[in-house]
Amino acid sequence: MDILLGLIGLTILIVVYLRRWLLDKEIPQQQAMDFDGELYQVGEAVIARRRSANPRCSVIVMPGFMENFLYFTEFYQDPEIELIMLTSGDYHVPVNDPRFQQASWASTPQYPLGTIAYDASVLNQALAHLVSTDLIRVHGHSRGGAVTLEAARQRPDLFEQVEVLLEAPVLPQGQPYTRIPGPALWLMPYLLLLWQQQPISERNRKIWGPLDNPRKRELIMGVPFNPKRCRTMLANLKDMANWMEEHGSELFAHVKSGAILVPGHDRVLQPAAMLASARQAENLQVIEVEGGSHFVTPDHPDSIPPLPA
Repeated sequence: MDILLGLIGLTILIVVYLRRWLLDKEIPQQQAMDFDGELYQVGEAVIARRRSANPRCSVIVMPGFMENFLYFTEFYQDPEIELIMLTSGDYHVPVNDPRFQQASWASTPQYPLGTIAYDASVLNQALAHLVSTDLIRVHGHSRGGAVTLEAARQRPDLFEQVEVLLEAPVLPQGQPYTRIPGPALWLMPYLLLLWQQQPISERNRKIWGPLDNPRKRELIMGVPFNPKRCRTMLANLKDMANWMEEHGSELFAHVKSGAILVPGHDRVLQPAAMLASARQAENLQVIEVEGGSHFVTPDHPDSIPPLPA
C-alpha cells in the first residue's frame, strides 16, 4: 500500500510540474508571410502597417482569440487601403524575419498581459499615431470585437469619427457557446498539446463551419500555434469570461457608427446572447448573417459592409 501511495504521489507531482513547464514553454510558430511595411513592438504586442503610396482610407484590424492578422489580409488586399494590423500581446507576429522600428510613442500598456484591456491600449496607440487618413474603420473579429469596444471605452475621443465593424464579437453580457469546466481549464496545457496534433478533428469540426475554402482551412490549422505560451491562452479565456460578465450596454455609447455582424450558426459564441447584446447598440447597425459560422469574413464576405467613402 505504501508503494502504491508513493507511486500515486509521484505521478501527481510529475503531472503538476509538467503542467507548469507546459504553461510557459514557447509554442513553435507555424504561420508567417513576407511583409512590406513597418513593424512596431508595443509591450508584448506588435502593430504592423502595410505600405500604401496613396491611401484612400485606413483600416485597423484586431484578430480574435488564438488568431493572427492573416485572417484579414485577403479581404483587405486593396493597395489603396492603409492596413494596420495588430498582434495580441504575447502572440507570434506572422511575419517572416520581423524587423522592428523604434517609435517614441510606443508605450507598454498599464494592464495585465493577456487581457482585452491590454490589447485595447495597443489598438489606441495605433489609432492615435499611425492612421494617416480621415476615413477610418476598426474591424474586430470575435475577441477583437471586445478589444475594439474596450479601446473606445478607454479613449472615446479617438472614436468620434471611426466606423467600427464588430464581426461575431465578444460582447457585453455575451456567452460562449459551450462553457469550459474548471478541470478542463486546469488540464489545458495537455489539451493544447492534443489539439496541436490535430487542429481540425471530429471533436471540433462543427466549430469551424465550411472548410472548402483552402485559405480558411490553412488559417485554422495554425490556430493552436498562434499564442506564444499556453499561459497566455488561459489568461485570454479567463479575461474574456470576466469581461463579458462585468460590462453592460453602456460600452456601446462610445462608438458612433458601424455594424455588428451576428452569424446564425456560430458555434464559438451563443448567437442569441450576441444578438440580444447587439440590439442594445443604438449607434450601430445589426446585420444577421443567416446560417453563418463564427468566421464571417471568409465564409460570407458579401455580408461585410463596404468601406466608408
